[in-house]
Amino acid sequence: MEILVIGAGVGGLAVARVLLAAGHEVRIHEQAPGPRTGGKAVLIWSNGNAVLDDLGITLEGVGNRIDRIDALTSSGRLRTGQDIAHAAARYGFETKAIARRDLLGRLAGGLPGDLVRYGMTCTGLTQHGDRVTATFDDGTADTGDLLIGADGHHSAVRRHLWGESGVRAATFGTWQGLSPIGIEITGTHRHLMITGKEGACGLMPAGGGLLQWWFDMRWTPGEPRPASPLDELRRRFGHWASPVPEVLAAATDDDIEFFGHHWNKVRKVWGEGRVTLVGDAAHTMPPTLGQGANQTLEDAWVLGRELDGKDGDPAARLRAYERARYPQISLVSRMARRNPANWRIPPLIGRLIPETSQSGMLARFSNRLAVQSP
Repeated sequence: MEILVIGAGVGGLAVARVLLAAGHEVRIHEQAPGPRTGGKAVLIWSNGNAVLDDLGITLEGVGNRIDRIDALTSSGRLRTGQDIAHAAARYGFETKAIARRDLLGRLAGGLPGDLVRYGMTCTGLTQHGDRVTATFDDGTADTGDLLIGADGHHSAVRRHLWGESGVRAATFGTWQGLSPIGIEITGTHRHLMITGKEGACGLMPAGGGLLQWWFDMRWTPGEPRPASPLDELRRRFGHWASPVPEVLAAATDDDIEFFGHHWNKVRKVWGEGRVTLVGDAAHTMPPTLGQGANQTLEDAWVLGRELDGKDGDPAARLRAYERARYPQISLVSRMARRNPANWRIPPLIGRLIPETSQSGMLARFSNRLAVQSP
């Protein structure tokens, strides 16, 4: 089949790899003028790494393995600990922190050089019988048998299907950076989540001397941004226990970017006819579980299984994909909306939570780990 993909991020490239391997013809249309080289780091859990392995992609040589996630109070006391290495041992796939640009590079590796058409902003869709046509802002159009919307939080494909409703602002926003910060945590395999009344801080070593750091604060759309975000972060968080002051001292305003958290209730059916969605286009959620890229990879994996050599109506196969993904992604979305990374669990209670609890939760989040063990 001829399959059109809108968006060349993690979802679009993963979908393309899956569908090309199954013998389909794929064309990607991306609104950016060229390949994406920005963004900070993402956490690829065992479920996402398992999908990458199925796609023939290794993360060897990039990023940093994460063996533990420890949640601390702002004074430095341990709230809870998670043994992430246990999940790697159980499922056979590590959890790694990796710069988004490196992940996109691995996903693009080996794909046809002319696969992505850049500078193509989708402005509309039409379906006529067994064909789908996408139109673009330069006046051109493209037609295929199926269309996959992988165009993220601001998805034009989703707006065509759902209208303007659906995605809502959440209550937190994140200031984040990926910086060469030479402190002890940067050289470890330990991820810290620190919470207090002022908000939350995450510190995640991403390899190559880089530290992914972020600060979550309450946020509403339209509120003015501070002239110097770092001055505001230092005022709010600078009195927290080490290593937070050291991170704030080493960071610069050039390192920092902001994004507000958004969320939509996951629909049981999110496509229509020969059109469906993957990733944030279908299930925008706050980043508090670190599952965004992983759930996008799972979407691509399940979609590929549904379209790989199966007979019957292609539109019915797309609905089967959506039904298969709904239980896992709706659970992840509901949990992410509750901002668990920002919970201030008392240390006494936190010590009652098994350190290996994340291993079982990953299987509940995952079609890949639940269906096919290594």
